[in-house]
Amino acid sequence: MRLHLRFNPLLRALAVSCLLASVTSLAHAQQSPQKQAEKPSAKASTPPEPETPAQIELLETRYRFEANGDSRKEVHTRVRINSELGVRQFARLNFDYNRSFESIDLPLVRITHPSGGTVDILPSAITDNPNPAVLNAPAYQDVRVKSVRILGLAPGDLLEYQVITTVTHHPLAPDFWLDHSFDRSGIVTEEHFEIDVPASRKVQLHVQPEFTYEIIESENRTDARVVYRWNYASSAIRGSAAEAVSSEPQIIITSYESWQQLAGRLAELLEPVGTPPADVSAKASELTRVAKFDPHSTPSAWAEAIFSFVSQKIKTIDLPLGSTGFKARAPSDVLSSGYGTPEDKHLLFASLANSYFGPARAGLLPAYSFDPRASLPRPSAFDHLLTMTGWPSINFWLDLNTGVAPYLVIPAEFRRKNALVVGPAVTELWRLVDTGLPFPAVQKVAIDATLAADGKLTAKVHYSMRGDNELLLRVAFHQAPKEKWKDLAQLLSISDGFRGKVTSVTASDPSATREPFTLDYEITMAKFVDWSKKPVHIPALLPQIGLPDPPAKPSPGGAASSIELGTPLNVETHMTLHLPPGTSIQTPTGTSVQRDYATFASQYSAKGPTITASRHINFLLRQVPAERAADYNAFLRAVQNDEAQDFTLDRPTAAPSNALSPNSPKTVSPPKQARP
Repeated sequence: MRLHLRFNPLLRALAVSCLLASVTSLAHAQQSPQKQAEKPSAKASTPPEPETPAQIELLETRYRFEANGDSRKEVHTRVRINSELGVRQFARLNFDYNRSFESIDLPLVRITHPSGGTVDILPSAITDNPNPAVLNAPAYQDVRVKSVRILGLAPGDLLEYQVITTVTHHPLAPDFWLDHSFDRSGIVTEEHFEIDVPASRKVQLHVQPEFTYEIIESENRTDARVVYRWNYASSAIRGSAAEAVSSEPQIIITSYESWQQLAGRLAELLEPVGTPPADVSAKASELTRVAKFDPHSTPSAWAEAIFSFVSQKIKTIDLPLGSTGFKARAPSDVLSSGYGTPEDKHLLFASLANSYFGPARAGLLPAYSFDPRASLPRPSAFDHLLTMTGWPSINFWLDLNTGVAPYLVIPAEFRRKNALVVGPAVTELWRLVDTGLPFPAVQKVAIDATLAADGKLTAKVHYSMRGDNELLLRVAFHQAPKEKWKDLAQLLSISDGFRGKVTSVTASDPSATREPFTLDYEITMAKFVDWSKKPVHIPALLPQIGLPDPPAKPSPGGAASSIELGTPLNVETHMTLHLPPGTSIQTPTGTSVQRDYATFASQYSAKGPTITASRHINFLLRQVPAERAADYNAFLRAVQNDEAQDFTLDRPTAAPSNALSPNSPKTVSPPKQARP
């Protein structure tokens, strides 16, 4: 998604924090097949250095599926520890599981020292605790993490361990499925992979052409089996980390015959059954009765009332989709506890809403960037759940799990994707999430600053936002405690080019979603200029506007790419800067550029000791056709040239010497925008 203002550092920091919260060891990522799709670990997604911190010399994985849907997975791993960083990476191994239908055993955890001595890790080093996401949610204590602490590990050691995961009575049994991709980064030297299925079960197998395998069929009369086996060295399957994350898994096996069959099975778990319980009906009546007090009340107003309650008042338990086997709790239990998984919140919303404005259906969104419609049917293809509600002829999408999303706003990363629709009154199995924003996207930034005689700059910065970036900031300020808001504002100030210190921060209520999100912070920058250097050049103190780079030249025979501008957005920035009396000012020249896909205009002026600057860009279309790349380049250069202009300042007398730094620069310019 394109961000039009310089929010990249903030978003990068938020992404890093999310990554640190979720990244575990390679073994942690190898979970049961009846859970979220396997994805490469953080270590596997990093290109190898000349010597990696730890090298997995052997990774053996064997799955055995039974006709009733039960399964057993055995993973045997040997890891060579090369550095202290490798020691830290493997100091603790974590394994997620759901004890209501899974169990995990660790029959072997051993360290072999370079001298040849061995140490077996004792059972006392193994802990089994609830997943951190459910610590305050007693209903989900079965979602757990088994951890083993590897004591005494050092560079040069060989760590060997075996993990056995057993699945029995999965909520979606007797069906089973599996996604797998081999390591592409080179961190795994040798990998063996095996799938063992009963010959009595009809399965579909997809394997990318370059991954050849052998098939072994047994003729046992009582238990005929089919085994698929792969053996690879890392040098044979090198590829980019980005490709590994976004592309379809290299191996898929599933017992589902069609997406229709899967949708029907999931509907049994995600669709309300029978008449809503009395407490749920009473809550629905209460919520819609409040909405009916509005003289312009409509079914959409009732939907907004129920949406606001479920999204904001029922806390989302942040577990991967399918962690509970898609088995949802009863709506009454979710209502009384005040929390739920995405599946639970969808079922509660459906139970509250079905009698008022049409049935609710679950929309499952793909975990990968490819279109799942052409792939094999299995639950692991999805990692996010939206809710589609309304009568079949008029329906709309909702995201119940962001918590502070305005009504009808779907996060940008989920829009324009095809969702598998699960539930009643489904007229189309796949629906494009083609919803736009329910209001115009606008971002306004106003800066009121003062530059003192000693070169110190103080500024008050005000943001008012509607649209995709609004949602990002709402989520950030909603999730962060108030004592951390100053840190978030500091990231914003850095992204705006201000290298000073944020001294105070206020923000509107992230949950007040009917109004734009507003943010105010104050910042001070000592020695912003050195008045003894003549003349002084300063930029317009405005956030630079993020514009996508022009497309790269296509390869011979390849098609040129269109230029993605993202959701239409109107950006207005304005600055007022108060200077010491007697300062002479030379202002840059404003710019005006008009296109059908975007317009840009800037104005600069001075009156007495006060200068003003404004820039206004309006993105009108989502993309620029590839054949208009030259025109877009001209537009981009015009904007960049305007942003590069400075104000020239001069004062007849020097500032007091004790207020100046002799090494202070006379030109201060914010860092250039990192292009998305």
